[in-house]
Amino acid sequence: MQYLKGIDFYSDSSATAVTLGKFDGLHKGHQKLITKIQEYARDDDVKSILVAFDMTPLQEKLGITKHKIMTNAERKYLLDGEVDYLIQCPFTRDICDMEAERFILEILVGRLHARYVVVGEDFRFGHDRQGDAAMLKAYEAKGLFQVAAVPKERYQEREISSTYVKEVLSTGNMELVQALLGYPYTIVGDVVHGNRIGRTLGIPTMNLSAAENKLLPTFGVYFCQVRLEGQWHNGICNIGIKPTVKKENQVSIECHLFDYQGDAYGKEIEVRIYHMERGEIKFPDVSALKEQMQKNIAKGRDYFT
Repeated sequence: MQYLKGIDFYSDSSATAVTLGKFDGLHKGHQKLITKIQEYARDDDVKSILVAFDMTPLQEKLGITKHKIMTNAERKYLLDGEVDYLIQCPFTRDICDMEAERFILEILVGRLHARYVVVGEDFRFGHDRQGDAAMLKAYEAKGLFQVAAVPKERYQEREISSTYVKEVLSTGNMELVQALLGYPYTIVGDVVHGNRIGRTLGIPTMNLSAAENKLLPTFGVYFCQVRLEGQWHNGICNIGIKPTVKKENQVSIECHLFDYQGDAYGKEIEVRIYHMERGEIKFPDVSALKEQMQKNIAKGRDYFT
């Protein structure tokens, strides 16, 4: 997969199958779009392109801070090998003000050489959101490309959306999050040095440095799997401020792997979160904390048995 930070950097002259959207989370609805361009790429020997609009520049200009289900780096990580091109398109003023017809002719046709365009049925684009699936269909009638407007994916009669996923994340129901996403909630980052309290308790942990705008589940202890240097390890993960041992309210992500003894500092890891075991608790002392951690570890081992 080739990763480009802007449509202007795309220079391939091949015919393509293109899908566009925010793709915040790559949930099951998004995956339907990706599957469709994969089918076109396979059946008609075209290149598959996913254009992900990055709203960060616009949000920063408006003074808005929004946490993301999936960071740009995580999207790149998870889409590797799934599409030919991932284009991260900053939602700048030029893109925001571009007329829908101009976007179709200059970007989809002129730049991306779209033979197939795949969008959600409610997709909107162009200045004042004037472009939609119906407009794309009108250009399909002119013979410019073929359009697939994909219906929303649902879970128990409710439309799957990033908003829905965010609501569930705030409750810690990771089983439902996985049902909406189609895969366990994932955090990717580098292992950094912590205060080494876990090691003094005989329960060493890896401190994960996640992006500041990464949306985290509600504070608590979770059963997880960690991918490190191509190998998966079972473990538990604590997300929160560690009120028993820390005075400041800085949020941390710490993973204890059941059967890992190596040095992971500076290495990138992928954490998949499966189940919330308990909420965050302030214990009366470190001994009580250690006792509870050992119970959590025992339950975690049972969970993955």
